[in-house]
Amino acid sequence: MWREIRDREAGKTRPNSFKNRVSSSRISNLQLSNYKDVVSPHRGSINSLQVDLTEGRYLLSGASDASASVFDIQHATDFEGGGEGALIAKHKSLITIDKQHQNGHKFAISSAIWYPIDTGLFVTGSYDHYIKVWDTNSTQMVINFKLPGKVYRTAMSPLATSHMLIAAGTEDVQVRLCDIASGAFAHTLSGHRDGVMTVEWSTSSEWVLVTGGCDGAIRFWDIRRAGCFLVLDQSQSQLGRRPPVLARSAVSKVSTSKALSKGQNLLGKPRMPQKKSGGGNGIKHSPLGQVPAKGYLKQRLHPGMLSSQDRATAHYGAVTGLKITEDGMYLLSAGSDSRIRLWDVESGRNTLVNFETARLQTSKPIQLATAQDSNLVFVPCMTSVKAFDVWSGKTYVTFRGHYEHVNCCWFSSQDQVSSYSCTFSQGFSSYHFISLIIMLPVRFFMQS
Repeated sequence: MWREIRDREAGKTRPNSFKNRVSSSRISNLQLSNYKDVVSPHRGSINSLQVDLTEGRYLLSGASDASASVFDIQHATDFEGGGEGALIAKHKSLITIDKQHQNGHKFAISSAIWYPIDTGLFVTGSYDHYIKVWDTNSTQMVINFKLPGKVYRTAMSPLATSHMLIAAGTEDVQVRLCDIASGAFAHTLSGHRDGVMTVEWSTSSEWVLVTGGCDGAIRFWDIRRAGCFLVLDQSQSQLGRRPPVLARSAVSKVSTSKALSKGQNLLGKPRMPQKKSGGGNGIKHSPLGQVPAKGYLKQRLHPGMLSSQDRATAHYGAVTGLKITEDGMYLLSAGSDSRIRLWDVESGRNTLVNFETARLQTSKPIQLATAQDSNLVFVPCMTSVKAFDVWSGKTYVTFRGHYEHVNCCWFSSQDQVSSYSCTFSQGFSSYHFISLIIMLPVRFFMQS
């Protein structure tokens, strides 16, 4: 570490490189914490976890016993004596909403998310076909939405400034957008041929939504337009990682300057004169009923998307997990075929990163997480959590400590006690055997 700091002070190491090395070192040293314990009130498997996006202080969890809880993971409720005179920080739930609440869910909560702007609201989705918005301070329900089927996953855009939409993936084939501002459904997105298990908003545009269905398809939607504009196809692939934006722009500037100095056309071809239409403009209109062979319109065949592209699949089975990198350039997906794939969002192609073999749950959605620099992805793999290197696919580190299948994980870099911490939750693999579950505490992995 001191050598790294010395090289940084001398200018031998760039700031980003220094930050990435320190981050990687701390993540590799993560281990199960012996000084922090979350006292869980849940009596069933925990299906969803999220730390608030504003303060990084409050942990929201949703469980299969139809309860949702909020924990303060920075300030302990009390302390308990441990071995060798050490104190164990106990974090008890600040609020818990369960079946006993007058507006509580009746069946398992499959998704629990924070309102992205502040911690005053949170959203829960359940197998009882309802999505409910809660006031954190009063623990009262503000709005509820009745869906036509079980709710698998909900999501809100962290970038949105023009809308307050909750994207809902259910066992129905349509994706529904619930508007908090009006308390009604904004519109539906049609295209999947089976239930939608996971939804994810883009981290680079507030209008782009990504959905994964039981039909094995991953679809990209621009919610301002009808139909999806991209369906990922696992047979369409590309090798390697795209060069950084700055490097590409520098190359393009050099090539442009060379072309201009030689007096050449930027396209490298002589420009052909265009035939003017009867209206006098220089646009050449295509015959009626034909779609141009090039350009953006070829991809915009929806509604209906009457082509082979519409039946493309990203996995051999249901898509159970989605995660977009922080820069919005790549998409990670997990499927019931126990495959993890990395997609280039711009080209829509499979990057062919060969992730090491891992056993994934096949009967329910899983929640993936990425590190702050998006170089690592944390994937629930049965009773453990594996951190894979995004660009090589190799296992970086494996976290063990759970006794049952892991359903969800969340990575937080804002914890002041340790620079990097991962919170994981475990639960039984099926909702139908709740009576057999022995509830275990939420597991924290922290740097010692």
